[in-house]
Amino acid sequence: MLNRRRFLGYSALAPAILADRWLLPSAAAQEASRPSGTPLRLAIIGSTYHYGSDLQTIADRFLVGYPHEGDWHIPNVQVVSMYVEPKPRVGQVPTGGQRTQEDRRVQEDRRAPVAQSAQRPLPFGGREAAPAPAPEDGSGPWTDLSERRSKEFGFRLCPNIPAALRCNGDRIAVDAVLAVVEQGDYPRNDKGQILYPRYEFFEQCAQVFEEEGRAVPYFNSESLSFSFREAQTMVATSERLKFPMLAGSSLPVTWRLPDIDIPIGARIEEAVMVGEDDFDGMDFDALEAMQSMLERRAGGETGVKAVQLLEGDDVWAAGDSGRWSKELLSSALSRSDAPLGLTVLDGRPQDMAASGVLPQLAKNPAAYCIEYNDGTRATLLMLNGADQDFTFSARVVDHGLIATQFFRSLAPHVAYSACLAAKIEQMFTTGIAPYPVRRTLLTSGILEACLTSKARLNQRIETPQLAVSYQPPAESQYART
Repeated sequence: MLNRRRFLGYSALAPAILADRWLLPSAAAQEASRPSGTPLRLAIIGSTYHYGSDLQTIADRFLVGYPHEGDWHIPNVQVVSMYVEPKPRVGQVPTGGQRTQEDRRVQEDRRAPVAQSAQRPLPFGGREAAPAPAPEDGSGPWTDLSERRSKEFGFRLCPNIPAALRCNGDRIAVDAVLAVVEQGDYPRNDKGQILYPRYEFFEQCAQVFEEEGRAVPYFNSESLSFSFREAQTMVATSERLKFPMLAGSSLPVTWRLPDIDIPIGARIEEAVMVGEDDFDGMDFDALEAMQSMLERRAGGETGVKAVQLLEGDDVWAAGDSGRWSKELLSSALSRSDAPLGLTVLDGRPQDMAASGVLPQLAKNPAAYCIEYNDGTRATLLMLNGADQDFTFSARVVDHGLIATQFFRSLAPHVAYSACLAAKIEQMFTTGIAPYPVRRTLLTSGILEACLTSKARLNQRIETPQLAVSYQPPAESQYART
């Protein structure tokens, strides 16, 4: 398989030369030229395809369909090829994400052994569910599904990414690419970031696009890269080669309880988001959900001036000093259907923000404090042990408090990921991304900067590199029915 070093070694296409190559036809033009009713040919590439993995959750939507607007929707899409990164031998670095020795630090396996855990991994942050029954063929929950699915649905399994785009032939033979690089055995760097090889997967696809003078729509699940510089390169490449690119989490497009959005062009004074999970886990999803609300403020998005990640008692001290609003925290928590504390013990309602019990429940809190270039302030509070929902509240001029919950349905179906599948399919079939990939670019950079702050003993970090500007779609993009 191509890794970064080998890719750079064999490539004879320097940027200066590529700048003089022919312009690739736009994805919208390619879509218009495809015969009406012909299924779109899809290549799927990813890191691990087992029951409950993110790849399985999304890929299966395009194999068997998904619930959408009160009906069962079968996409006019044919999966024609798949590449799943081979599992490394013990002690071997996964080749798809190979980097320098300085970058590759101690490898940490975040997955609990099946024999020691009653819970399986929860795709897209779905709530806990009972373990799935063992399949009749005796395979376990970590068994790779690619060969079984290939036989069932008739797509090709390919030895590498270029082969997947060419369907083991010599010319590109797909109309779109779905990339889901999650949950593999990847090491972390000194910031605690998991070194997912999303950039390496993308650049191998871009190499094929360059070589053949044809690019197709590309979806990248979750953050673009742990490196903001690499994420910038990915977006710049998609813009230069003129193919639509979509990325990110399900949370911005899932249902909201209540059904509400920030009015386009509104003035936002401050916002608080509440979530749970580990660093470089669902903090990205929470940040992107918050960003999908804040980008609608007056003037659109202009980027982030500085960030600071606080931990432990410093989180509560920041609330006491007014760094983040306790009123907004209470408002956000009021939208939760999954509070812990006394509500779990005896069912009584409880205003956790006002009663002072949060420090007792959230033993290791974290606050991601974000200062935007236009003066807007926002804070993500990760409160493991206090709440299990992802909720948001903002103080909006002339509108008061606007608060909602980003709804996450139960595993194993994880129906809210179907909301994302609908957006992916929309881009694949129209050649137009329903919302800007720059949202995910900015969120990827915010997360990296926050984890840099953590690594630097929670210092405030100036972020001139995050001067990312874009306009949000005028129409709200979250699920409405």
